[in-house]
Amino acid sequence: MTYAVGFLLQSGLLFAADTRTNAGVDHVSTFRKLTIFEKPGNRVMTLLSAGNLAISQAVIEELREGIRTKRKENLLNVRSLFAAARLVGAAVRKVHDTDAVALRQQDTDFNVSFIFGGQIKGEQHRLFQVYSAGNFIEASPDSPYFQIGENKYGKPIIDRVIRHQSSLMEAAKCTLLSFDSTMRSNVSVGLPINLMAYRKNSYKRGFEVEVDAMNDYYRSVGGYWSDALRFAFQEMPNPDWKL
Repeated sequence: MTYAVGFLLQSGLLFAADTRTNAGVDHVSTFRKLTIFEKPGNRVMTLLSAGNLAISQAVIEELREGIRTKRKENLLNVRSLFAAARLVGAAVRKVHDTDAVALRQQDTDFNVSFIFGGQIKGEQHRLFQVYSAGNFIEASPDSPYFQIGENKYGKPIIDRVIRHQSSLMEAAKCTLLSFDSTMRSNVSVGLPINLMAYRKNSYKRGFEVEVDAMNDYYRSVGGYWSDALRFAFQEMPNPDWKL
């Protein structure tokens, strides 16, 4: 399982994903699920993946192969983020055509999803969610974020806090809180977390950090949030009921 989130903000984009790929009593493994495609000064694109790791790796490799072989259309030469999102969707469908039958024979679903966003010079920064069928939707100021993977535990925090007008710092802080809440409830999501913040119109990769168990700020987040919730709970008035 995975948890990943991407934000479309006035000031830019923020992406984060955990790295756990398997979890059990005696088996925990990790893999980076945040991939960046960049032509400095012209475009930056970030891809977050969730679902079957072999499928997501195959999709990413298909996109990289398009760049290496200088296909007529690849992520580093298309003219818009919409066209780039279509390339991601096409890569998903190509991998499906190659692997879906064999997966089905092994009783394995074709399960993969992506958050994809960035900016190409000449247009606004944009954010998309790409589904396992290769189709996608786009974020908007009214719906400024996407989650994939194990999203239910972190969603309430984001819904209460983040707006399109929120700053990148606010989104980063909220992201770490949402990951902390998720990891408290689901062992299949785990550290380290890869986070990247892109400031609009910079056309280069922005601040990046890998947050692990030794990160002082992250270690303080969970305790501070728990204390704040307990304090708020105690300060709330009781209902006027006779119990």
